[in-house]
Amino acid sequence: MLAETICPAVSAAGLGIAAITAYRRRFLAATRIAAYSLVPVGLVLTGAVQWLVDTAFSPSAWLGFGLLGGAWLLFMTTRAVERRSGGSRRERKAAAASQRSAAESGASRPALDGARPSAAPKATAADDFSDIEAILKKHGI
Repeated sequence: MLAETICPAVSAAGLGIAAITAYRRRFLAATRIAAYSLVPVGLVLTGAVQWLVDTAFSPSAWLGFGLLGGAWLLFMTTRAVERRSGGSRRERKAAAASQRSAAESGASRPALDGARPSAAPKATAADDFSDIEAILKKHGI
């Protein structure tokens, strides 16, 4: 097979580069290059290259990869939709149950003069800028 010829050639070239690097007294880099250059021969000897070639040219393997990709796409789509809608189904059920219980307890209590408690008064534009004016005056602007 072609892979059994190419991988040892690549390893030999890598070991040659490692030897040159070691000659230049860069032993740590030479050791790292030698380690990387032994990987292709190791893959050939363990049969991983043959497995990869068999997988690459197998229609059933590509169908399996396609199905795995489709499943991953479905999972990611549901997660994105779930995040946009405001939580999981369990969280929405709990929120609906709490709203129902609040509505039931509110209906059983008598209303006080039919009036609702008023919200806090809204801040006006003058209140918003008073802090900024104070800061500007502090700095002499």
